[in-house]
Amino acid sequence: MKKLPKTFQSFVKKHPAIWEAHEQLSRACAEAGPLDRKTRELIKIGLSVGAGLETATKRHAVMAVENGATKAELYQTTLMAMTTCGHPSAMAGWHWINSAIEKPAKASSKKKKKK
Repeated sequence: MKKLPKTFQSFVKKHPAIWEAHEQLSRACAEAGPLDRKTRELIKIGLSVGAGLETATKRHAVMAVENGATKAELYQTTLMAMTTCGHPSAMAGWHWINSAIEKPAKASSKKKKKK
């Protein structure tokens, strides 16, 4: 379970059968059509922004980047939510994505400065 929030890791440890059922459903949905992983992650970002799900938005942003998405693609996905979900939702999504993909870079640069 790399890069998953500690609360989520705790849940998975306590309820492994529920987690496995979730993973099976996720795999079945992913394999049900022709979309590649990057596209699926971008769609999940849009859904997460629309639903106001900060942790899901951040997690799918990271997974989208891991599967080849650019920052521009992440940000456009968030902008696409503006006309459907409203400006506040899109701006929250923009902030969540930015913090998810920029935070590690800032943390590592601060460590370098301290040395």
